[in-house]
Amino acid sequence: MNIAVYPGSFDPVTLGHLNVIRRSASVFDTLIVCVMVNSEKNPLFTAEERVELIKRTVERFENVRVEKSEALLVDFMKDRGAKVIIKGMRAVSDYEREFQIALVNRKLDPTIETFLMPSSEKYTYLSSSVVREMARYGADLEAFVPVEIMDDVLRRVNSLEK
Repeated sequence: MNIAVYPGSFDPVTLGHLNVIRRSASVFDTLIVCVMVNSEKNPLFTAEERVELIKRTVERFENVRVEKSEALLVDFMKDRGAKVIIKGMRAVSDYEREFQIALVNRKLDPTIETFLMPSSEKYTYLSSSVVREMARYGADLEAFVPVEIMDDVLRRVNSLEK
């Protein structure tokens, strides 16, 4: 069984993330979307909330699971029998960092491969940071986040503004 892991903070999950999930799910037997805890970020949603938001957006994909992890990614993967890391690439600027991380992961576990998946061109501008900023200004989020979580994002941003 081919198991891949798509790690990220997903705060919140965007249509760009969902595009990578859909495309990856069509290639692998199982795709695990792994909400990672990033100590460098100040998240809008807790890791548990992000897992629930993503689960609502991926219900239609039978072979996609959503989990969270505070462990080293290669350890998380080893525990699940996964051999492929999926990373979405929006721009050339993403490449340097992701390439460096891929080399570190390969050094930690030479059996793990990283697949760098170019973003669909209509999502190259899109990031969770952009979504949070647009939500703060009350922009229509239809072009940014899955409809299943749009209200959650707006409610959270509005509650922080008060």
